Amino acid sequence: MPLLTDVQHAQLLAQGRQCADDPGFDPVPAVKLYTPDAGVVWLLAYAYPDDPRRVHGLCDANTGFPQRTDIHLDELEALRGPNGYRLAVDTSFNATRTLSDYAARAEAQGAYTED
Repeated sequence: MPLLTDVQHAQLLAQGRQCADDPGFDPVPAVKLYTPDAGVVWLLAYAYPDDPRRVHGLCDANTGFPQRTDIHLDELEALRGPNGYRLAVDTSFNATRTLSDYAARAEAQGAYTED
């Protein structure tokens, strides 16, 4: 079962095209993923048009060092928490800031926070 819906993936691709066309574009995250049993959070902002299964976002792996990074959707789909739970989509997530703003706040605080 795919982790993302077709609509979510299309939004990530659209933002990826906009990033490619405008290097100054700072997207808002389109999807929030989390591990129900490990405190790991991913905010996905865009997918690469030339490699649509590669996404870019903010990862807080619950280590105190959140970072912006790329990851392949296959890797995200294969991730499991310590109790075997796969990543879940936070359907209530509604981004209120750009990815850069979320990343700056997370890096300053050592963790992703909602506000």
